[in-house]
Amino acid sequence: MSAAAEGRGVASKPFGVRFLLPIALGSCLNPINSTMIATALVPIATEFHAGVAETGWLIAALYLCCAVAQPTLGRLADLLGARRVYLASLVLVMIAGVMGRIAPSLGWLVGVRVLLGIGTSGAYPSAMRLFRERADATGSPPPRTAMGMLSLTGVATAAVGPVLGGVLTGVFGWHAIFTVNMPLALITLLLALAWIPKDPPRRARRPLWQELDVPGMLFFSGMLLAVMVFLLDIGHRLWMALPVAAISGALLAWHSLRRVDPFIDLRMLAKHVPLSLTYVRAAVAFTVVYCVFYGFAQWVEGAGGYSSAQAGIATVPLSLLAGIASMAGARTRGLRGPFLLAFACSIAGAVALLCIDATSPLWMMAAAVALFGIPQGLVSVTTQAAVYMQAPAEQLGAASGLQRTFSYVGAMAATVVIGICYGHRPTDQSLHSLAIGMGVMSALLLVATLFDRTLPRAGALSKAHP
Repeated sequence: MSAAAEGRGVASKPFGVRFLLPIALGSCLNPINSTMIATALVPIATEFHAGVAETGWLIAALYLCCAVAQPTLGRLADLLGARRVYLASLVLVMIAGVMGRIAPSLGWLVGVRVLLGIGTSGAYPSAMRLFRERADATGSPPPRTAMGMLSLTGVATAAVGPVLGGVLTGVFGWHAIFTVNMPLALITLLLALAWIPKDPPRRARRPLWQELDVPGMLFFSGMLLAVMVFLLDIGHRLWMALPVAAISGALLAWHSLRRVDPFIDLRMLAKHVPLSLTYVRAAVAFTVVYCVFYGFAQWVEGAGGYSSAQAGIATVPLSLLAGIASMAGARTRGLRGPFLLAFACSIAGAVALLCIDATSPLWMMAAAVALFGIPQGLVSVTTQAAVYMQAPAEQLGAASGLQRTFSYVGAMAATVVIGICYGHRPTDQSLHSLAIGMGVMSALLLVATLFDRTLPRAGALSKAHP
């Protein structure tokens, strides 16, 4: 095919399979690594003689890094080029796969999860930048279908993560959930090199450390880390972590209000109250979602006595419902209705968990947790639509990055809730305590959403998405 013919093909179909496939594959790496580990926590804890709170760092470390790395790598994609950032991120994922395979200790594994958090965080912001550049270069309208497919792929991948993790752990051992990143990242890297156009030349206006707001990143990271250190060590509270968190938070606020383009834009949050409420809703909703991801699989293995593969299989109905709900949510114009349905299903799921115990058959356990697939699928795509409506147009990129950050805060909060409820090992009583906690959070979300007048109506949303 001649260059002219290829150029005409790109112009007529700018977001075809060749362009979308490497982007979609890379965007799967973060959600799949977030959830695969759910069915490997018990074998890892057994091998390294660790408790629930200690293995909780395998979850918290990834999300702590993602909360900082997502907006940071998005900024780097703007400055250095999305393709360059994307390729470098994939190399980090491959290195993490190798290090996970030879991990000699739990601390080493936590370091691997940190590296995975940084590496997998490059895909989503790079993808959004690549979409924009492609649309501008070809004179195309915003690629809503392509971006919708990206979102649905991420949700679906997160849903099947526990199943895949269970099968890999059951057949090859827990190391496999890290090793599998090597071929996945390598295939994505080769496709990206072949099919994603090279970045245009860029010139930095200021030194890189100034562009990235390094002090803001450090203050934010220090605040989150101090809070997690205090909350995850159930038996021995490190009280000094609280003043460290408070000082870091105060410095973050002082610094952000003085900077024109801060890492956390507090002025935007204060000015756009509906957007801030959406972020809070996302953080609490994802706390519930990740309590299910990590808490249920640990209980099935630890209290029920089932294998990692069987625990993964028990999440198949949840995964199917999540996929269906995410597709339905992407086709829905309104916001309040999907949110209300999601939180109502969360309450029903919490009640169902109260009705099972370790002697229940596996199919009944799977049926009890399946209802949580609906909020998992609906909350993600509906929150994305809410941010699109409520964020100022000129700050949509930063607002989207903050959406991910608040979701990761919810994931870290889930590790704390699980650690408090489960203690040293999961039991029927601890599962029921977790279910009550999830039910209370879901009920609060339902009531708050019902009376939230800041949510745009379906008609307004339709105008924003002609």
